[in-house]
Amino acid sequence: MRVSKTPSYSDICILRLSAIGDVCHGVSAVQAIQRAYPHAKVTWVVGKIEAMLLADLPGVELVVFDKKQGKQAFKELKQQFKGRKFDVLLHMQVALRANLVARCIPAKVKVGFDWARSKELHSLFINKRIEAEPQAHVLEGFKSFTKAIGVPDYQPSWDMPVTTHDQTVADELLGTDSPQRRVFVISPAASKKERNWLPERYAALAEHAHGLGFDVVLTGGPTPLEEELSKQIIAATQVPILNLVGKTKLKELLCVLKRASLVLAPDTGPAHMAVTVGTPVIGLYAHSNPKRTGPYSYQDYVVEVYHQTLFQQTGKTAEQLPWGTRVKGSDLMDEIAVEAVIAMFDRVVRKESLLLERGL
Repeated sequence: MRVSKTPSYSDICILRLSAIGDVCHGVSAVQAIQRAYPHAKVTWVVGKIEAMLLADLPGVELVVFDKKQGKQAFKELKQQFKGRKFDVLLHMQVALRANLVARCIPAKVKVGFDWARSKELHSLFINKRIEAEPQAHVLEGFKSFTKAIGVPDYQPSWDMPVTTHDQTVADELLGTDSPQRRVFVISPAASKKERNWLPERYAALAEHAHGLGFDVVLTGGPTPLEEELSKQIIAATQVPILNLVGKTKLKELLCVLKRASLVLAPDTGPAHMAVTVGTPVIGLYAHSNPKRTGPYSYQDYVVEVYHQTLFQQTGKTAEQLPWGTRVKGSDLMDEIAVEAVIAMFDRVVRKESLLLERGL
């Protein structure tokens, strides 16, 4: 069902706790809502880590839900919203924890996903649904929430807040001696090891990019998995690589990605962060459907083996199975060939250079 558009939308709550890529999608939806309802107060209930990226989002009150606090986090949320009543809650996450959070948010109308995308008792915590949209990208699903409250269709765009300090840190890390340098960022690690490409193959792309005059930069968080992967990549090549793994906060990383000419990444948050600042992304996908979770603005730049692997495992295409079906295996990323990624790299460089020459 669709919520009728009404002037009463003066107090809107968004619920999307995680993850980094999804809150990036959410920003475009929130900012479309702000354009449609410029006088409305917008509150966003978000996870602690994700809030670090969204801090100072223009016109948005962030309410942080720290899942590590357990029951205390729910108590604090109830207390914070005591005496408030939102005109509408856009419940944009179906995970059980998020559903329980929705119960703590007082709202006249609680809009959730359609039946096909509802799971983990999601239906018990909403009283309106967005329209069903089969085979949609996650971002398109978020657009459906804006449509449900009368926001006109829009082309996704992002205004990501960073400070002068964030930009200065990024510039100092990258070096400011020549702003015209071409920077190739490899963000090699996803949240699960099985979604990462092989270190020697990342190294091969680093060598190829360096041979074409790019400065190569590794980015990532301070986890043991990411630090070990970065060491393996560096050990597998003789070309100079600037290793920024574990050296940037989220907003500083955003500024690094903005300075980049091109980003290479598997199914991970920084790929979507790059989209928000208009940096082309080559996405590497094997386990999940890139048409659903790939870098939204750069779907044509994805190198994937998902569809062939899905058919091998099930005998069916993505369109014949529940949308979002994942394929299983610990070595699926091995099927992505270096030659295929180099070919995509060269294609993207040619295309993006042409666009720059034409002033587009």
